Amino acid sequence: MPFASFLSIAGDTKTAMNEVCQGAEVHGPSDLAILFYSHHHATEVEHLARETQKRLRPRCLLGCPGETVVGNDREIEAGPALALWLARWNAPVDLTPFHLAVEETAEGYSVLGWPDNLDGADPAQSVILLLADPFTFPVDDFLRQVNKDHPGLRVMGGMASGGRQPGENPMLSGQEVMAQGAVGVLVQGPITIRSVVSQGCRPIGRHMVITRAQENIIIELGGKPPLAQLQELWQQLSAGDRELVRQGLHVGRVINEYQGDFQRGDFLIRNVMDIDQQSGALAITERVRVGQTVQFHVRDAATADEDLHELLQLDLNAHEKKPAGAVLFSCNGRGTRLFDQPHHDARAIRAETGEIPLAGFFAQGELGPVGGQNFIHGFTASVVLFEE
Repeated sequence: MPFASFLSIAGDTKTAMNEVCQGAEVHGPSDLAILFYSHHHATEVEHLARETQKRLRPRCLLGCPGETVVGNDREIEAGPALALWLARWNAPVDLTPFHLAVEETAEGYSVLGWPDNLDGADPAQSVILLLADPFTFPVDDFLRQVNKDHPGLRVMGGMASGGRQPGENPMLSGQEVMAQGAVGVLVQGPITIRSVVSQGCRPIGRHMVITRAQENIIIELGGKPPLAQLQELWQQLSAGDRELVRQGLHVGRVINEYQGDFQRGDFLIRNVMDIDQQSGALAITERVRVGQTVQFHVRDAATADEDLHELLQLDLNAHEKKPAGAVLFSCNGRGTRLFDQPHHDARAIRAETGEIPLAGFFAQGELGPVGGQNFIHGFTASVVLFEE
């Protein structure tokens, strides 16, 4: 098998490392190895890197801590956990690991460490897998730069979680431990890597065009104040949807305005920050402009479950081959904080794709493309699917 995933819940780091490596050694040599570890193991990151390189000798090794660690069909939310995910390709795959650091300059800051061969990357056969520190890495600026300079190149990954301040999220790139910035790998070659970004929301009402806006404030929507549009919609909503609006309203912005029809996966979901009762204007967590198409959305456990399953089914129906391996970057607001049962996202993926090797972690921000552009998300399950 080209992919493999191993999980240990041992509290002792050396024991956990031995457990995952024993299975990995049977799997054989690997091109790419990714470690996801709970903070129980964060003080022994050097040991994790050293043993992985010594025993498995992968061409490329990445790793980061997570508040919750995912291994196959399990999401270990509270206890110690170590997950090792491996990939091996018969095709000539180029792996370029990198470490991005932020340097202060007189004009602000610059991100240093971009892969040298990024300019020649073919977006159709390339993807960036990125693990970043939420306290020290300007991920929004990084994604905007990728979208501008390398259109179509996908960035998948997540922000390390569990640490409460800078320096508490040690990341791995080979045998080096990075306390700041981001680590990643540029994957290039004749392989198929698919992406599913489930933002867990359901649209309500109809599409509307922004007719007046300033910065992140929608002043008019379809020629009326957003509050007036919401009040009209309120009369049509069920009691259940009204309660979801009370719990938290969201706005979905269409990414590709040239589509004739909009469905799941076409919207970038952003939270509503405030509604001005006098003017009826609405502020969201994203800059907006006149002419953009938006729609109100709601989110709950049932909607998040439905959205993930439907997007996975859409992906499966769009491809001839089933995926043979997957990596999951899920929000730390999901899991049992959202769903009644544990292990939801991991088991939903394997219910749709089969029992493929899966690993990942719960992130403090999930990275993935929507409408051909890369964004950071919240309350999202961002899934990387690898064909054999």
